[in-house]
Amino acid sequence: METALRFRGARCGRGAEARRSHGRRRTSVCRASSTNEVWLLDYGAGNVRSIRNAIKHLGYTVRDVESPADLGKSEVNKLVFPGVGAFGSAMGELQRAGYVDALRDYIKSDRPFFGICIGMQVLYEGSEESGGVEGLGVLRGTVRKFDSAPGKPVPHIGWNTVEVEENKSLFMPKQQFQDGRVYFVHSFHGVDAEGPDGSDWLLARGTYHDDAFVAAVGNGSNVFATQFHPEKSGKIGLSLMDNFLSGGRSAAGSGATSPREDKSSRRLAKRVIACLDVRANDEGDLVVTKGDQYDVRESAGDDTSSSSAGDVRNLGKPVELATKYYRWGADEVTFLNITGFRDFPLGDLPMLEVLKRASEDVFVPLTVGGGIRSFTDSEGHHYSSLDVASEYFKSGADKVSIGSEAVTASEEYYARGEQKRGDTSIEEISEKYGKQAVVISIDPRRVWVSSPEECAPLKAVRTAIKGPNGEEFCWWQCTVKGGREGRPIGAHEVAVAVEALGAGEILLNCIDRDGTGEGFDLELVSLIADSVNIPVIASSGAGNSRHFVEVFQGTNASAALAAGIFHREEVRIVEIKEDMDESGIPTRQEAEF
Repeated sequence: METALRFRGARCGRGAEARRSHGRRRTSVCRASSTNEVWLLDYGAGNVRSIRNAIKHLGYTVRDVESPADLGKSEVNKLVFPGVGAFGSAMGELQRAGYVDALRDYIKSDRPFFGICIGMQVLYEGSEESGGVEGLGVLRGTVRKFDSAPGKPVPHIGWNTVEVEENKSLFMPKQQFQDGRVYFVHSFHGVDAEGPDGSDWLLARGTYHDDAFVAAVGNGSNVFATQFHPEKSGKIGLSLMDNFLSGGRSAAGSGATSPREDKSSRRLAKRVIACLDVRANDEGDLVVTKGDQYDVRESAGDDTSSSSAGDVRNLGKPVELATKYYRWGADEVTFLNITGFRDFPLGDLPMLEVLKRASEDVFVPLTVGGGIRSFTDSEGHHYSSLDVASEYFKSGADKVSIGSEAVTASEEYYARGEQKRGDTSIEEISEKYGKQAVVISIDPRRVWVSSPEECAPLKAVRTAIKGPNGEEFCWWQCTVKGGREGRPIGAHEVAVAVEALGAGEILLNCIDRDGTGEGFDLELVSLIADSVNIPVIASSGAGNSRHFVEVFQGTNASAALAAGIFHREEVRIVEIKEDMDESGIPTRQEAEF
């Protein structure tokens, strides 16, 4: 296991090469001690490990703010305030810890400040997300919620372009950002950026369908904040962070770090997600595997020796593959612990270690799934699903994927007459970390029926794929426990329920298509994507790049995910994106090979 998890990367030390590199190999940057320290205000929300890793990657030393008094010290002269979660939760934590006045005073003193996501939103006077909760009031106005509409799911999740104001900030030069994309994940947004004295703080604006929103703000000197996540925006995000940490010196050069211009429009890009199905093999090593309709063991008919028949199919080491997919241009990486329903997740130290190591050099969003549920260990200690999710966030995850427990929560939701009770894993996690941090993984299988009445009140659709007895209708039965147990509820019903409970995204699998290479189940994807107003990720069945084009052209899916074709290198991510680009589908173009 130690060998499987060992991460090789340059470290800043004697003889280290003192140059920046955001390319294939990481090279740490050694800096003079007087400018080396970056202070981080961690109030306990979301994945702060990623911002730490990004700062370290750029050659700086991270120091934690330990008390409000620290913000008054002269040596605290580069402050990063990251945030993932809900406005009210963030302000509540700041208030309880006594940071509100100290943080406001720090910003007013015009010392270097970088706020990220919620770290930007709390600069406003308030937010519709948490009515009655006061923000820092550095910017006038209230943060508003995006209006949802058919084909416009909320949260706004993914890679979008921004329009940078001319000559407004050294940290965000227009030539570096004109053609690139950065990563957003938010349901609420600033409309204007007016400083306390009426000055214009707007640095960049984004557009999501018909909504224009504030993407970056600043006072023209040292105070800077972005709605997007630079630590999750690949090379262009690292470049932005370097611009800020170096006081704008890095931005003085050329815009060479900017990706090439997309042929497609500047709309929100459709995402291509690389998935790693992770589990322990029979020797106890954590490996990436892939099944056929959820069977991950070698069979005697496979191209393998008879002695290995029955073994867990081993396709590589998780950290190495995740890093490779990032370099290939994956927009996100997902780890699914496919035996997580059996075990106590907080005891799964290898999986937590994988997240920690992967986040050191993978600067796109990481999702982890498997075992996100409440649990009582053998000693009688109870852990809530929020406890489990928090540990994953601390280890480097940006989002958690909930599977079987979401089906149970949906069944109970309908049994109560579609009433929420506030104590499901979906509600607890989204309340603290925001709905964008909660992904629901649905594992359905197709069931044919002669008429919709046969499965009522479950949603059935007319299908172009007739059943074994000529049936012209079907519904999709949800399963739990890794596809091993069917439940009397459909994928449509679960999708509608989890949106109401506070989920921010749906990972839509299909047991019938898993491992077949026949393409995504477009009928299933269309049904779910058209039934909810949150993003849907299509999964299961991809066999070539055209399958991605088909699902994006034929449905309202926001993203598409694949595993086996990437593990076996049958299709490379850059090929998929080239095909998408040529088909007029907006896509992020950033790959090293």
